[in-house]
Amino acid sequence: MEDRMKIGQIISIALLFFIISAMMAQAQMPQASSQRKPNIIFIMADDHGYQAISAYNNKLIQTPNIDRIGREGAVMRNAFVTNSVCSPSRAVILTGKYSHANGMRDNGTYFNGSQETLPKILKTHGYRTAIVGKWHLFSEPTGFDYWNILPDQGNYYNPKFIKMGKDTTYTGYVTDVTTDLALNWIEKNQSQPFFMMLHHKAPHRNWMPSQQYLTEFNDRHFPLPHDFYDDYKGREGLQRQLISMKEGLDVRYDSKVPCDTCAITQVNDWAPAEFQREMERLTPAEREAWDKAYADEYKTFLQIKEKDKLLRWQYQRFLEDYLRCVHSVDDNVGRVLKYLDDKGLVENTIVVYMSDQGVYLGEHGLYDKRFMYEESFRTPMLIRYPKVIPAVQQVDAYVLNLDVAPTFLDLADISIPKDIQGKSMKTLLAKGKATDWRKEVYYHYYEKSFGATAHYGIRTKRYKLIHFYDPVNSWELYDLKKDPNEMHNLYNEPSSKDVIVKLKGQLKSLQKKYNDQYDEKNNKFLD
Repeated sequence: MEDRMKIGQIISIALLFFIISAMMAQAQMPQASSQRKPNIIFIMADDHGYQAISAYNNKLIQTPNIDRIGREGAVMRNAFVTNSVCSPSRAVILTGKYSHANGMRDNGTYFNGSQETLPKILKTHGYRTAIVGKWHLFSEPTGFDYWNILPDQGNYYNPKFIKMGKDTTYTGYVTDVTTDLALNWIEKNQSQPFFMMLHHKAPHRNWMPSQQYLTEFNDRHFPLPHDFYDDYKGREGLQRQLISMKEGLDVRYDSKVPCDTCAITQVNDWAPAEFQREMERLTPAEREAWDKAYADEYKTFLQIKEKDKLLRWQYQRFLEDYLRCVHSVDDNVGRVLKYLDDKGLVENTIVVYMSDQGVYLGEHGLYDKRFMYEESFRTPMLIRYPKVIPAVQQVDAYVLNLDVAPTFLDLADISIPKDIQGKSMKTLLAKGKATDWRKEVYYHYYEKSFGATAHYGIRTKRYKLIHFYDPVNSWELYDLKKDPNEMHNLYNEPSSKDVIVKLKGQLKSLQKKYNDQYDEKNNKFLD
């Protein structure tokens, strides 16, 4: 009898232990997709201007897959960046802080990966985190369970990657490869909420198209922007820049013409050798197709004798190759959306498409970014999350890349750290408007490469005030209602005095808010 009682006690204890273990295991299991935190896929292209997305402008190209994100969610009509250049923009997105606060003011600085970042916060709240593609922050990624990144700018063909610290080379076109890596990782990491940063190299300079699109747009003629021949009158910063198509494009690197005798500009003295290295990455079959596709372009180039005709031809070549790269990006966005469809992940996955900044597609005669003028200051941003965001929204409120991190945290019901300077767009996205939203935007650019001038400024609905402070010291004022293309600097006109006083007051308030205060008397920023 005593033995049977002992056996019964042992069985009871074992059963109790089994029940407790099962309950603990259940508690640790991911919740059903209808209850668990949302998955997040953040797709970012490099230098993708809103002018080249048909959701914003259908005159240059059709981008049905990128458009779909906005059609099933929201198109942000007034999205801006805080610093229009690659590395700083990426740091802003990771931290939710302005460049002076996160330490990444320009390209070439090492990002301080020890600071708090979006992936680190998500990771502590049960997310699997990954980044693939262009990183461009020079230090090793932190806060990610998996990272497989392009070194520096990366290559378009048969690209090198750094996979968790190990050099790796993949066969294929970089936009396709980056998407392959992202989808392969997502496939293996669905047991927990996941955060994927899918960063494309394209359509960054030197705009090398995939084999599929080598001859796309051969039958198109793209009209010059009406301000293509801008003379930069009254705008000292523009007068000294080195990113104009007239002076800054390299025939080899940018127009894909093998010309050993063509002049080399000082700002692009590296370009001919870099183009040669890029061409050496093509396989023999790829090189044969490439040479065949561009043979007629080379013949045309040889026949051009006039400088202006050459400039117009280079503009056409630039836009053809740029848009060919965009085609591949759009195709691969479609692959991601189809994957979510096929796996039943649409309802519980936030998808964002944006660029690290805008870019000039010939406006003001330029081809790069950097300045606070609209084309590079403004960035595309499209967001889909069926649970929160009603479909077919066109949101006009001023949003920033600064707002990405707090928005993701808020949508995942995670507390936003107090030192984050951006604002959550959750309410704005849910309702399409918000009564307490920002009415103006602050911008600060630091670099002096490519002849640029450090500057900061404020944009309101009606006006834009810019102060160029290093190495020149000048102000610019634009009435965006009367002069949306920013051709006429009104700063020195007597009638602008009252507007300038008001804008400078607003500007100082923003600088104080973000702790980026400027001593105008001594022409320097306070520490």
